[in-house]
Amino acid sequence: MVKRLLDEIVKKDAPIVVGLDPKLDFVPEYLVKQGIEKHGETLEAAADAILEFNKKIVDATYDLIPAVKPQIAMYEQFGVPGLKAFEETCAYCREKGLVVIGDVKRGDIGSTSGAYATAHLGEIRVGSTKIAPFAEDYATVNPYLGSDGVQPFIDICNMYDKGIFILVKTSNPSSGEFQDQMIGDKTLYQMVADKVNEWGKSSMDGDYSNVGAVVGATYPEMGVELRKRMPHAMILVPGYGAQGGKGKDLLGFFNEDGLGAIVNSSRGIIAAYRNENYVDKFTEQEFADASRAAVLDMKEDLKQALGK
Repeated sequence: MVKRLLDEIVKKDAPIVVGLDPKLDFVPEYLVKQGIEKHGETLEAAADAILEFNKKIVDATYDLIPAVKPQIAMYEQFGVPGLKAFEETCAYCREKGLVVIGDVKRGDIGSTSGAYATAHLGEIRVGSTKIAPFAEDYATVNPYLGSDGVQPFIDICNMYDKGIFILVKTSNPSSGEFQDQMIGDKTLYQMVADKVNEWGKSSMDGDYSNVGAVVGATYPEMGVELRKRMPHAMILVPGYGAQGGKGKDLLGFFNEDGLGAIVNSSRGIIAAYRNENYVDKFTEQEFADASRAAVLDMKEDLKQALGK
């Protein structure tokens, strides 16, 4: 799977993933009204609105980007209809040829971890038929429970040619409360990075592993360190844009060939029509055009940072 992701990055010349994390507040009022007209003031109406929102953004950007990253919590908040919208969003993105990174942050042990891996990356047998429940290409994984929690995901990756991104150093301000603590002569995030490097050896696909890492753009100096510590890991970099990360901060996350990382922007793209840089250029009905403009600007920012 990592080879496919790298091929798409090279093809689109854009190490960019669009985070499809739709709060109802981000969705233009006219789409919400359409949902209510069809379903009343229900969870189904909200789910319908966010699905239409996602589709229009994907339609406007799929030719520019290699991947999308729907965050499942933003769908779960709308209950079962929201999960259906998550499933349909993933399917629609696959139809457009995009790599789908399910931001699910799962982590448990034994059969429970295996069930999570099956749900998001594998297949379940019903009678004589095998069905992929959500069918993402990647899933994010919380490694707090150790190898027992991660190995079932690696097994599924190897079985179905899928990938995972393991949380190593996250972009949120309080991440250091645990991740920066010293354990002997290493920080916790360094220990996790070393395990990612070890786990990754069992799922190589060319020069890179299907076992990748999440390292926040808000900690660029740690990005440099972790790039060296995990030479074969694809790094998913959240925190660009709205959380403060800039292209110039991200050079150290990439290898010398300009590959090895993919940078996520969520509300900076999907809610671009409300951003001061675009609000005077696009109407509410043109929100998807604003998203396309934000992707193009991000692409240029990263190209300049990488010296392309």
